[in-house]
Amino acid sequence: MSTGVSTGARGRLSAVYGGNARAVIERGFRVIARQNWMILVSGFFEPVLYLLAMGLGLGALVGEVEGPGGSSIPYTAYIAPALLATSAMNGAIYDSTWNVFFKLRFARLYQAMLQTSLGPMDVALGEIFLALFRGFLYACGFMVVMLVMGLVTSPWALLMIPVALLIALGFASFGMAVTSYLKSFQQMDVVNFVMLPMFLFSATLYPIEVFPEAIQWFIKAMPLWHGVELMRHLAVGYLSWAAVGHALYFVVMTVVGVWFTTVRLRALFLR
Repeated sequence: MSTGVSTGARGRLSAVYGGNARAVIERGFRVIARQNWMILVSGFFEPVLYLLAMGLGLGALVGEVEGPGGSSIPYTAYIAPALLATSAMNGAIYDSTWNVFFKLRFARLYQAMLQTSLGPMDVALGEIFLALFRGFLYACGFMVVMLVMGLVTSPWALLMIPVALLIALGFASFGMAVTSYLKSFQQMDVVNFVMLPMFLFSATLYPIEVFPEAIQWFIKAMPLWHGVELMRHLAVGYLSWAAVGHALYFVVMTVVGVWFTTVRLRALFLR
């Protein structure tokens, strides 16, 4: 009985996964090697400019604020981890939305891929990995900026890079799933419409306590808030069970996003 169940499970998996996501990744890196690198890293500068303008400019007026665990930290050190989370999000979202949108609706690339031995999960995993790579580049670049500015004060801050990858993975998997429903450039504006308020209201630049309690609960449902909180805890070396909860949020987000994307690609091209 168990053999029959396992055989059926393998059969269902083989219908969506050819075991060759590497081919999608290799093609993606060949394209990256030929394209303008300024386009690739363009989304990195927005969080850096916010850090310089708000951290150095407004920070001179604000002084110190309350950080994780109740300790007082400079305002620049308060917003820097939040902007690192934002940088990882930007890299993943830009690659998993606009890049995927072009391949899906104009180049018809996925349709061609799925006529080969590749399955929809191969395509989903390959594209999500490429978006993760962009998020990783943004996170590493921003960490260098933090190091130069003297904003890395705890050994636990080294974990901010793998956490940035986790954040990027969650946003990349979900971003590709959402993009599969969008059919025009006008509809793609929804991405920016969602990202900008999420950035501004996810306690990136000021504490969440400034909002009414009802709005706080809404903010806490947003993925970026969980990334911001997790980054801040690591930046000052303050670890608690809440950090585990924030990390699990992105694990669940990733699993749901990969499954969602796989189902959508199969529905679009394997009817």
